[in-house]
Amino acid sequence: MKLNFTKMHGCGNDYIYFNCFDQQITSPESLSVYLSDRHFGIGGDGVVLICPSKVADAKMRMFNLDGSEGKMCGNAIRCVAKYLYDNGMVKKDEISIETLSGIKKLKLYFQNGKVSTATVDMGPALLKPTEIPVKLDGDNVISRLVNIGGKDYNITCVSMGNPHCVVFMEHLDNLNINEIGPLFEYDPIFPERVNTEFVTVVNRTTLKMRVWERGSGETWACGTGACAAAVAAVLNGHCPENEEITVRLKGGNLSIRYTKDTVFMTGNAVKVFEGTVEI
Repeated sequence: MKLNFTKMHGCGNDYIYFNCFDQQITSPESLSVYLSDRHFGIGGDGVVLICPSKVADAKMRMFNLDGSEGKMCGNAIRCVAKYLYDNGMVKKDEISIETLSGIKKLKLYFQNGKVSTATVDMGPALLKPTEIPVKLDGDNVISRLVNIGGKDYNITCVSMGNPHCVVFMEHLDNLNINEIGPLFEYDPIFPERVNTEFVTVVNRTTLKMRVWERGSGETWACGTGACAAAVAAVLNGHCPENEEITVRLKGGNLSIRYTKDTVFMTGNAVKVFEGTVEI
């Protein structure tokens, strides 16, 4: 079986995209594990399916490196919007995309007739422990002291369609994220596992972040994670509400604005190459 794909990235968060309007993809879970391998496959952080939708312009399905399906991916959804517009499937500068965490609306920006960046209305940040989910009491988890892997951390938990745990710390470059990340991901207080953001506050409108994504490990960028980091920074008094916050990631920068009602994320969307893979 031959499948046509497009390799795309947002801030270095790279996925293998399949247009499911004109081809059928079976077993995307195993396909993601097989094709995402950077030595024996195409290489990527996972697989994204661009599918028809009855309630939006298109539907996005995203699969992690381990084959698990993610409810939302902020970097991938911008690339889906770029694919739809650049390939003439949706010719308007405002696009709606269905995800497992609801319908997301995007505003597109262009360079030489192609989509270069997009702003995503990510929806409200959920703070109740049962909505995240995290097994802690109270109305929220903001700078809560917990013990993970035998060490104490102050954590702030946010759901942006998937669960996030934000930890503020210094010296990110020296962080052994491959050791610490799994301790957070599989800790019993997170019944659905968790994405963990390790964040340094540079100034009142700039954050630096490394991220451990459940099912994928450390990635060069995470859109929902950058949103969670900005929300946590506002809630902890580090950054102002309703102002642009730059989140610096390994693969580039994202701009986040957190209001009481929603979170806006702006970042690039880049096509790397097209190809055909034989399965």
